[in-house]
Amino acid sequence: MSSPHDFDFFHGAWEVRNRRRTDFLDPGSDWEEFLATSRCRPLFDGAANLDEIDMPHLSAKGATLRLFDPETERWSLNWASSVSGTLFPPVFGRFEGERGEFYGDDTHDGKDIRVRFVWSGVSAASARWEQAFSLDDGQTWLTNWVMEFTRASETPAG
Repeated sequence: MSSPHDFDFFHGAWEVRNRRRTDFLDPGSDWEEFLATSRCRPLFDGAANLDEIDMPHLSAKGATLRLFDPETERWSLNWASSVSGTLFPPVFGRFEGERGEFYGDDTHDGKDIRVRFVWSGVSAASARWEQAFSLDDGQTWLTNWVMEFTRASETPAG
């Protein structure tokens, strides 16, 4: 069951190894890899948090506001990019055990897509996030971005 403390592990500073497809909708596209840094802070006594990721390779930053709804016991994950200056449509979901899955609808390159975020491998020192898109309403998925988070040495866990 999901709780307002599902993302407590993420508070603090992280080093991030990114691997993403050069074309998010092409399963044959190349992968590019780059490093980033991220910092997350809690809000609302842990029932929300805000993180910012700095990706110099892309000349971009991003921010995610995560909000827990106690009535539905679901999270909304709300992403914004410094490149577009816009807030993307949210994804919604929850943690079941050690895995969090979050889904939403968006468009990419003019095509309607279903979006899936998966959080897994969560510990005080590491975590994995991946993004996948579906063009067929979730029947098939193409993973197009993976982030491997490692706790930055200057920040204690917790």
